[in-house]
Amino acid sequence: MAQSDSDAMIGRLIDGRYQVDSRIARGGMATVYLATDLRLERQVAVKIMHGHLADDSAFRMRFIQEARSAARLAHPNVVSVFDQGQDSDMAYLVMEYLPGITLRDLLKDFGKLTPEQTVDVMDSVLRGLAAAHEAGIVHRDVKPENVLLADDGRIKIGDFGLARATTANTASGQALLGTIAYLSPELLTRGVADARSDIYAAGIMLFEMLTGEQPFQGEQPMQVAYQHANDQVPLPSGRVPTVPDSLDQLVRWSTERDPEKRPADARRMHEQLQAVEKEILGENPSASTQQTMVMPATTSTTAEVTRVIPRNNATGESPVASLALLSTRRRRRGLIVLISVVLVAALAGGLGWFFGAGPGALVGVPRTAGMSPEQATTLITSQGFTTTTDEVYSIDIPAGMVVDTTPAGGTQAPRGSEITVLISLGPKMIPTPVFIGLTEAQAIELAEKTGFVVGTPILRFSGDVAKDTVMLARGSDGNDLAETYPEGGTVVFVVSAGPLPDVTNAPQTDGFATLQAAGLKPVAASEEFSDTIAKGNIVRVDVPAEGLSPGDSVNVVISKGEDLVAVPDVLNMTISEAAQVLQAAGFGYSSNIAPNLQQYVPVITQNPASGSAKRGSTIVINGPE
Repeated sequence: MAQSDSDAMIGRLIDGRYQVDSRIARGGMATVYLATDLRLERQVAVKIMHGHLADDSAFRMRFIQEARSAARLAHPNVVSVFDQGQDSDMAYLVMEYLPGITLRDLLKDFGKLTPEQTVDVMDSVLRGLAAAHEAGIVHRDVKPENVLLADDGRIKIGDFGLARATTANTASGQALLGTIAYLSPELLTRGVADARSDIYAAGIMLFEMLTGEQPFQGEQPMQVAYQHANDQVPLPSGRVPTVPDSLDQLVRWSTERDPEKRPADARRMHEQLQAVEKEILGENPSASTQQTMVMPATTSTTAEVTRVIPRNNATGESPVASLALLSTRRRRRGLIVLISVVLVAALAGGLGWFFGAGPGALVGVPRTAGMSPEQATTLITSQGFTTTTDEVYSIDIPAGMVVDTTPAGGTQAPRGSEITVLISLGPKMIPTPVFIGLTEAQAIELAEKTGFVVGTPILRFSGDVAKDTVMLARGSDGNDLAETYPEGGTVVFVVSAGPLPDVTNAPQTDGFATLQAAGLKPVAASEEFSDTIAKGNIVRVDVPAEGLSPGDSVNVVISKGEDLVAVPDVLNMTISEAAQVLQAAGFGYSSNIAPNLQQYVPVITQNPASGSAKRGSTIVINGPE
C-alpha cells in the first residue's frame, strides 16, 4: 500500500524551518502536526491543507483567511498565528502549540460542568471573542472543539478558518459550513452572520456545559436545523434543576431567535457574565473564602468577633481567647517555616549538584521520529544515553523506521539512563469485515469501528442491488479488499445508486432530461436503423463494462427508423436479370418460374412494383403462368 500523505509528512522539513515531528489531529480541511521551529527552537503546531483541496481556490482562500484573521488578534485567549506560507504545492499555517485538551474532550469525560467551572471557561472564551469582535472579525464556528484548555491552565479559542469581517454577509452555502448544532437562526434562514451569531453559538455552548447535552436533538442534521430556526432554546434548569437562575437568563438572552434581542457583541455578554459570576459566588459561600480583618481596639471588638467567629461550644472559649490562641499558633508556625526554609536550602544545594552536574543530571532526549534505527541510536548515544529497541505498530511511520522513544523525544531523562527506541512494524493488519450487502451508513460505522478510514464513496447505477447498498469495498489502491487490511488504511465503498433510468423508445429530448435528472451527461453518440423504435427516439444507452456513476458522460444511440430503400423496376427483364438487380439493391426475391427457366422467361408482374421497401425484404417477380 502506498504511503499516505500524512505518513509522508513525518520528518519533513517545511520551508527549511519547520521540522515535522508527529501528527496531532486531522480535520475535513487540513491536518495539524506538531513541529519544531528550528530557527527559534520552539514547538509549534503546523496546519497543512489537504492536497486534494489545494487546487480549489475557495478552500485555499478560506485557509489564507484563517491566517489573516487570527494574525490580526493578539490576545491571551486567542491562539496565536506565527506564520503562513506555501512550500511547493503545500499550503501551511504555523500556530502556537498548546499541549492539553479541547472543551469537547472535557465534556466527554465529565458530562457537564459545575456553574463555577462553566463561568470560568466562558469568561476566557468571551474575552477572546470580544477581542475578535472589536477587531471587526466574526468567528462563525464557535463550538467546544475550538476551545483549547492548555495543560498550564490557559484557555484559548482557535480555528478562525470560517472567520469573516463583520461587514461581510456571505451566502447560506458558506454559512452552512459551520457545525449545525451551533448555527444561529439567521444563518440557517437568511445565510447572514454578524457578531450576534457568535453570541448565539456561545449561548448554545453555555447550555451544553451546564447540562452536558445540546439543546436540540435529532437523527438528521436538518431536524436540528429546523429546531434552531423555529424554536426557542430551553432553559438549562429544565434539565438540571440546580442551574442558577442568573445563568438561565444569560442562556436565554444570548440565544434569542431575533438577533436584535441578543447582546450586541461578546464584550456586552462578558460584562453580564461578570455580574453573574459575582451573584453565583454570593449564592454559594463554599466557593468563597473569608478574609482576615484587623479589628479596632475598642469595646466593640468582642461583639464584632463574636459575629464573625462563633464561640467554641466544646471549650466555652470566648472569641477573644480564640484569636489569642490563633496568634500564638501562627508565631510557632512561622518559626517552623523558618527552620524548614534553612533545611530545604541546604538540601537544595546538594540536590542541585546531584541533578545539575552529578549522576542525576537530566539531559534532553533527542527527537528521532522518522529516522532509521541506526541514525536514532547514534544520535541518542551521542547524548550520553544507552539504548535498547522495541517494536510497535504505527499508522503514521513506515515499517522499519523509528516511531518515537521511551521516554519520548523532547522530554528529559537522567544522564546515562537507558532509552528504548520504538521501531515501527507498520500498521497493524486487521481482519476485514464483510461490507458487501450493508447499507452505506452501516458500512461506514463498521469500518470506523474496526479502525479504518473511510474515503469518498463511489456511486454506481445497478438494477440488481438496492439503492444505498454497498456493492464493493476497495482499498486506496483501487483493488478489492483482501482478508486483512492495515489499521488506519483508507476504505472506499462502491455504493448502488439504484437502477439506471429506462429511456428506451423515449423521444430524445425527454430521455436526455431523464438521464440528466439522474446525474448523467447524455451524448447522442450514434444513430442506427430500427424496425421497432420510431425515428428520433432512443434505441439504447451504452453502458461500459465498469458501469456508470452519477456525473459520467453516457453514449446514447438514436433511432433512424426503418431501413427503407427504393425498389428497382425490373419488369420485362428476364427473371435472372431481375434477381441480380434486386439483390444488388439489398432485396431478396421469389418467383413462380423454375430456376432452370429463369434466364429465358421475362418478368411480367412485380410486387411491390415501385416505391420503397425495407432493406432485405423479398420482392415477388413472376413470369407467365
